Amino acid sequence: MGSYILSCCSTADRPLSFFEKRDIAFTCFHFELDGRTYADDLGKSMKIDEFYRRMAMGAMPTTNQVNVEQYTEFWEPFLKEGKDILHLTLSSGITGTLNSAVAAAEELKVKYPERRLVVMDSLAASAGYGLYMELLADKRDEGADLDEVISYAEEIRLHIHHWFFSSDLTSFWRGGRISKAKGIIGNALGICPLMNVNKDGKLIPRRNVRTKKKVMVELLKEMEAHAVDGRNYSGKCRISNSGCYSDAQTMKKLIEANFPNIDGEIEISDVGTVIGAHTGPGTIAVFFVGDERGE
Repeated sequence: MGSYILSCCSTADRPLSFFEKRDIAFTCFHFELDGRTYADDLGKSMKIDEFYRRMAMGAMPTTNQVNVEQYTEFWEPFLKEGKDILHLTLSSGITGTLNSAVAAAEELKVKYPERRLVVMDSLAASAGYGLYMELLADKRDEGADLDEVISYAEEIRLHIHHWFFSSDLTSFWRGGRISKAKGIIGNALGICPLMNVNKDGKLIPRRNVRTKKKVMVELLKEMEAHAVDGRNYSGKCRISNSGCYSDAQTMKKLIEANFPNIDGEIEISDVGTVIGAHTGPGTIAVFFVGDERGE
């Protein structure tokens, strides 16, 4: 690692190899399932396939955000080593962990006044959060100093687009986000809600589309409308899935066919256990760089 640390939370939903290769430190959220507490540690404590299998059988996990004590224990070793830190939290539109991070940072700044510990709200989630961290790591690796990376992070934050849909509404009604009747009828009719993350980092339902095939086409239209240069988009694209890898592969092929200038491989990752506890199985999400996100 260089003279400063880039750090985030496990809810950036990229594999462990990504964090290791890109020198990005992370701390774990936690989840509770069937009376036990697990770390959201990228599939080490519980394999992702097992997590979604148990959800499909009716298990209802709950999640716990990173608290002040955990942030303090996570950051202090870096500060002791003389490292400055830029940390991005999971979107404040989804969780209150930003408050815990800010409180921990204020305590540590008193103890290590010579060090810089900067906390930012990513306004992002899942592999969109991961794409954001990837772009910051790219900037760091180009030789940017901490101030330059902070400035870049502020510049691009609302340009990381998150578009996703769910083909299984079971977790939505089990979690009380829709009525059971709507969930059962929606599943029977093949209703797939198309959603995105807005400028406040909140998940916003945009419209209901019938069948996976049609909602994938609608997602492609949104990507064309918002990606930099439309179908000539030449930036990075990432996909995440919650227990529906074959659908993610189909989505990838559609994007490749319609956006031939994508930068490198379109990587597919798993929606992690914390985000997945709320979406349930059957969610596909696509992330890319585009115009500024709106309401």
